[in-house]
Amino acid sequence: MKLNISPYFIRLLHMHKPYRWRLLLAFIAMAVTAGTEPVVPYIFQVLLDKGFVGKPTFSLWLVPVAVIGIFVIRGASTFASSYLMTWVTTRILNEVRGQMFARMLDFPLAFYATNSVGKVINSIMFEVQGITDMVTRIFTSIIRSALTVLGLLAWLLYLNWVLTIVTLILLPLLAIVVRFTSRNLKKLNQDSLRVNAELTQVIEESTRAQQVIKIFGGQEFEKRRFHENSENLRRYTMRMTKTFSSTVPITQFMTASAVAIVIVMALIQSGNGQITVGGFVSFITAMLMLLTPLKQLAEVNGPLQRGMAAAEAVFNLIDMPTERTGGRALEKRAAGKIDLVDLCFSYPERDQLALDHVNLSVNAGETIAFVGMSGGGKSTLVNMIPGFYSATAGQILLDGESIEDISLRSLRQQIAMVSQNVVLFNGTIIDNVAYGDPDPDLAKVEAALDAAHLGDLMKELHDGIHTVVGDNGSRLSGGQRQRLAIARAIYKNAPILILDEATSALDTESERAVQAALDWLMEGRTTFVIAHRLSTVERADRIVVLSAGQVVEVGSHQELLDKNGAYAKLYHLQFSGEGTEQDEAKLQQLKKLL
Repeated sequence: MKLNISPYFIRLLHMHKPYRWRLLLAFIAMAVTAGTEPVVPYIFQVLLDKGFVGKPTFSLWLVPVAVIGIFVIRGASTFASSYLMTWVTTRILNEVRGQMFARMLDFPLAFYATNSVGKVINSIMFEVQGITDMVTRIFTSIIRSALTVLGLLAWLLYLNWVLTIVTLILLPLLAIVVRFTSRNLKKLNQDSLRVNAELTQVIEESTRAQQVIKIFGGQEFEKRRFHENSENLRRYTMRMTKTFSSTVPITQFMTASAVAIVIVMALIQSGNGQITVGGFVSFITAMLMLLTPLKQLAEVNGPLQRGMAAAEAVFNLIDMPTERTGGRALEKRAAGKIDLVDLCFSYPERDQLALDHVNLSVNAGETIAFVGMSGGGKSTLVNMIPGFYSATAGQILLDGESIEDISLRSLRQQIAMVSQNVVLFNGTIIDNVAYGDPDPDLAKVEAALDAAHLGDLMKELHDGIHTVVGDNGSRLSGGQRQRLAIARAIYKNAPILILDEATSALDTESERAVQAALDWLMEGRTTFVIAHRLSTVERADRIVVLSAGQVVEVGSHQELLDKNGAYAKLYHLQFSGEGTEQDEAKLQQLKKLL
């Protein structure tokens, strides 16, 4: 019969290898605990056969010494085994979480397009905990309980091998019950983990979207969504409990039957003088003591299946492909010349190309603006320059070298980026401006803040640059958050700059002030600008019009206006205040629907 051992379980065993000496000490402590079990029924036999029949043949002081000594040894060994096992499992918990978090940081952006934040959080926080719970229960229950069973069985065989044979009938019957329930438990645990991840996602989204929920009156919708997912989780929990708990009455019935048969057979043997009262009490005591470790062995199946389902989810996440790791490190600061050579890109599971044979040569220090209707490929293109996505065909060259031949870390050191979706960390202003710098230069931080027109704000804040900005900058206004992101780009001082709607959250006055800072920041840097407000790109060296992933027009602002092509139409549409007849028809249709 071939033993089917999960590869995930093998990986878990390998992770325990560095701690083998502590595990060995824990096993020794478990063996000591198990070894004390048969001593208790032995004491009962001695007391009944030699202590209560006639004058005791041993010193009475030996009784309390023996009883107290046994439980002192048992308590110390139990504490030692529990402490050592917890020490090992918590180390492994941190190790697995560290691997998952490191892996998460190296996943490509496409991973986050198909996996929810709630699922990732659930895996790192809860599924890993399920693995360590399994390990603790398995090692503790199987090792300690198995040794206890062996010790008690040895004592039972020594006392009365005939009655022990009856007791042994329990073992194969219990194995059949465990095997029957384990089939359903694994599938139920996998489904439970999925539902738990969905519930975590609901909580995460509801916490993050409080403004939207309140302004659009989504409280009842979110309550229903939470209740549905919570109820699903409850149902799976009840199904697992029903499947798992059904083994308890079956085990108890088999145990009661075995005890009843043993008592009848013992009475027969007693009538024939084959067993003493002390021997019978000792046998029954050992037999009843045997039930607890047997029950623990039966109950280990539940945590085992939960842990294996969690291990499968965790290791599948760890094994997911990451961003490429090859390429050489650049030896010096890049000049910033970018060439897009016949560049093509398509998103997974989409047939249409997001970028279709794009060719563009950008000189070092040149400012290029990308404009066009939404979905034209502007954000996709600028996200390919830092290697967030890899080209389906064609290539991107940095100073004449393919970015695929440059390590991602080295490539991204040459690039600063400010997007419309500002991301700030719940730390101080220094932490956010000098993010990624292990030894921030305070003078440089203050200069960057001044350049981003945040110097006056720093004077108003009680803690200045040491002020904590809150969750994603919640203590700052939208314009201040945007300027803080710009200060971060100024601090990095990279030769290539990407501005994706960098001034979208600013009012007119703030935009004017920040635009001056951006003009200074863009000087001497290769800059890629995406802006829907065409007034912000008029001063670009060249404007590239993208439509359906293709370059439609390239030229300066005035050149493109003189062409009277796609850019001119976009420009006049935006500044004339007039829409096309088609737009007007859509507007009238929308009014009717509303």
